[in-house]
Amino acid sequence: MTDHINLLGVPTDALIDLVGQWGSKPFRAKQLQRWVHQRGVSEFGQMSDLAKDFRARLAESCCIHAPPVITQKISSDGTRKWLFDVGNNNAIETVFIPEDDRGTLCISSQAGCTVACRFCSTGHQGFNRNLTTAEIIGQLWHARRVIQQDLQSARIGSAEAREEVSRVISNVVMMGMGEPLLNYDQVVPALQLMLDDNAYGLSRRRVTVSTSGVVPMIDRLSQDCPVALAVSLHAPNDALRDQLVPLNKKYPLAELIASCNRYLEFAPRDFITFEYVMLDGVNDTDEHARQLIEITKQVRCKLNLIPFNPFPESGLKRSKSARVRIFASLLMDAGVITTVRKTRGDDIDAACGQLAGDVKDKTKISAIMQARKSIPIIEVQ
Repeated sequence: MTDHINLLGVPTDALIDLVGQWGSKPFRAKQLQRWVHQRGVSEFGQMSDLAKDFRARLAESCCIHAPPVITQKISSDGTRKWLFDVGNNNAIETVFIPEDDRGTLCISSQAGCTVACRFCSTGHQGFNRNLTTAEIIGQLWHARRVIQQDLQSARIGSAEAREEVSRVISNVVMMGMGEPLLNYDQVVPALQLMLDDNAYGLSRRRVTVSTSGVVPMIDRLSQDCPVALAVSLHAPNDALRDQLVPLNKKYPLAELIASCNRYLEFAPRDFITFEYVMLDGVNDTDEHARQLIEITKQVRCKLNLIPFNPFPESGLKRSKSARVRIFASLLMDAGVITTVRKTRGDDIDAACGQLAGDVKDKTKISAIMQARKSIPIIEVQ
C-alpha cells in the first residue's frame, strides 16, 4: 500500500486532477469525496454509484487509510481520547469533547512539538516529525466513523446517523499535539477539506487553528485559509512569556499583536481568542490581569482562561479557584469578554495541556525540558 495514494490526504483540486487523468469528469471526484469523508466508506467496492471500471482503477492506485488506533478511552464525562499509531514507535492523541450545544474534536498536527512551552505535556516529550494531511484528516475521519457506528448501534438508520454525526462533531480545533503553523503545508490542505461541502462541510468559524505565535505563518494563513484563530498567550508581558513560551523570544508580543490585527483585516467580523493557562503564583496576580487588559485594548479579542492541568515534569501548580474567579472578574469588569474553560476528560489525561502520546524524540528538547523543571520562573509583574 506504500505506493498507493491515500485519498484522506488529497484536497479537492488535486482529486479532480487525478480523476481527470483517468478520463473522468470533475463530478466523479465530488462523488468520491462524499463516499470517503461523509459516509466514511473505506472499501471502493461499496461505492455503488461509481462505475465498476472507475472503482477498479481506484483499487489499483488508491487507498483510504487512517492511522491505526492503539487505544480508546472514555471519560466519566463522555470525553473520548484516541491514541493513534503514526509509525516508527510514535503515537499521537485526539480528543472528542461532547457538550449540550456542540461537539468539539481536538486534532494533533505533529508527533511531539518543538515550541517547548513550560506548562505543556506534549512539549516535554520533544519532537519527531510533522504529520501528513492524511494523518491529520484521518483523525477526523475515524472519529466521525466511530460515532456514526455508535449511533447505528443505537438503532438509528444510516442516513439519520450521518446527519446526526454532522451535528455531533460541529467544531474542529487544531489544539492537540504540536504547533499547527510549523506544519503549514500539511495543515492547510487538511483545513480546506474540513471546509469543503463535499467533505466535512464545516463553517469557517467552527474550525480553529491554535498557535503559540508563529507570526509569518499567521500572515500566510490569513490569505490562504482564514479560519478562526486562537493564540496561546499565557503571559501579559515579554519577560514572563519568554519563560513560559520560548517562541516569544523570536516573535515578541508587539509583533504578535500586530499580526493578529492583520489577520482580522481578512476576517473583519471575527475576533482572536487568547488562551491563558492559569498558573499558581506565576501569571495570575491582579497586576497580570491589568497588563492583560491593556493587551485586549489593542486587538479585537476574547479571553479563554484555562485551569492548568498538572503533570509531574512541569514543576507548576494550578491557580486556586478563588484566584481564577478574581482574575476573571477583573477582566470582565473592564469589559473584556472572558470565559473560564471547564476541565474535561482529566480522568483520562485528555484535558488541555495533557496530551502526550508517545514520541521518539529526534531533538534534545525533552532533555532540555527536564533540566528546566528545576529552574524557577522569575516573578515578573
